[in-house]
Amino acid sequence: MNDRSLPVHDPAAARMRELFSQQQAACALHPFPEAAQRRQSLRRLRRQLQRYQDLLAQAMSQDFGFRAPAESKMLDLLGSVLEINHALSHLARWMRPRRRRPELLFMSNSLRVHYQPKGVVGVIVPWNFPLYLALGPLAAALAAGNRVMIKMPEVTPATNALLRRLLAEVFAEDEVAVVGEELQDPNAFTALPFNHIVFTGSPGVGRVVMRTAAENLTPVTLELGGKSPAVVLRDYPVAQAARRIAHGKSTNAGQICVAPDYALVPRESVGAFVAEVKATFTQLFGASVADSHDYTAVVNERQAQRLQALLDDARDKGAVIEVCGRGGPGRRMPLHIVTGLTPRMRLMHEEIFGPILPVLPYDRLDDALAHIHAGPRPLALYCFSHDAGQRRELLRRTHSGGVTLNDWGWHTINHDAPFGGIGNSGMGSYHGEEGFRELSHARTVFKRHRFFPIDLFYPPYGNWAQRLTLRFFLGEADPALGAAPGNDTTTPTR
Repeated sequence: MNDRSLPVHDPAAARMRELFSQQQAACALHPFPEAAQRRQSLRRLRRQLQRYQDLLAQAMSQDFGFRAPAESKMLDLLGSVLEINHALSHLARWMRPRRRRPELLFMSNSLRVHYQPKGVVGVIVPWNFPLYLALGPLAAALAAGNRVMIKMPEVTPATNALLRRLLAEVFAEDEVAVVGEELQDPNAFTALPFNHIVFTGSPGVGRVVMRTAAENLTPVTLELGGKSPAVVLRDYPVAQAARRIAHGKSTNAGQICVAPDYALVPRESVGAFVAEVKATFTQLFGASVADSHDYTAVVNERQAQRLQALLDDARDKGAVIEVCGRGGPGRRMPLHIVTGLTPRMRLMHEEIFGPILPVLPYDRLDDALAHIHAGPRPLALYCFSHDAGQRRELLRRTHSGGVTLNDWGWHTINHDAPFGGIGNSGMGSYHGEEGFRELSHARTVFKRHRFFPIDLFYPPYGNWAQRLTLRFFLGEADPALGAAPGNDTTTPTR
């Protein structure tokens, strides 16, 4: 451990190190929890979420200034319960050692892969979904038999306190522990020698996490963001695409890592698309978002100022901005649609993470693909088309963490499939079986059959079995290339 990065004068950091030591010791005593114990942990977690659902929705709303209770329950809580349910249904199969086929040379021997808990897992949580992005990795880690320390974000103190309380009622701190805004130096958490870290956040902070974790050779799962495009192809009804994208850009006020960051629309359809997005937003949330109980606020003043600066920069450089209704107090910011974009604008390069939708025209599919390829690989990609051939072409020629066709975001909460990024949008994945594997060590176990003649491969080299093996698998060498002195294994040494 690199103690220089852990401020000894910080009582919270000292307490955190103590918790980590307790979890390490508990892991050493019980390194492989049985399936029944893991199921019991998952059921306790699920029950607490059910019991505390109203209080959790209230706490998240308090932290945001206002957060739609229905969104909190459907996205943070329902998503977490679905992940737990999936793990409970499949845990026995995931834990079962997998038989593998030995090489022909080793036929009759046994080869298996055992999935072993890694140990103590650190989970670093962002503010936009403070429960789902804490409890999803927690469920995966518990299913894999690990101990877990959760680092909650500084800007959600009410949620942090309630989560700490509900977990403490059913888990000892040597199994699950929560730290949060009390840390003076958040980097102290990543400096601990975890056996694995799951981080969700921005690419910039992800690089810091990865560098710090590298000091302890700690493997990391990075779930980052990026500019996830929504591509509307010409065969798809503009009104339907606009409705789906408007919903994706307004859910949680667009503060979602997989929200459509911008839309690529056929040039001739841009006007109709903008009008339909505006009409959909008004239909969903009314003419004033201040009067809506379904529309979430921007989380804090810092984020609100950042979003306003993006709009000001685009307006100053010639963009046209269409506001979908009236805003309200408490950072209730309606959707802003931006057209007339140029490459110099910040909106074209920075992840937006809020209710701003740039709309870019394109003439040919190749032009849309060229724009996507010009940027880093995104966390999500959305394609709106009923043409299977065009969809295949777009999938074949792009990279992204995941894809939803003819809608947005729903691939992320189907827990039988992995969720993860690629390149700038992350590495590794969790959810479902892939999450279990990510947080387990796949340990190969080879067992030699009692009568297997392994001594035939021992020195002295050059016996008949070795010559036949090399001839069978390697074939004949090219005599024109010559042979290195002393490398002749074709003649017995005795």
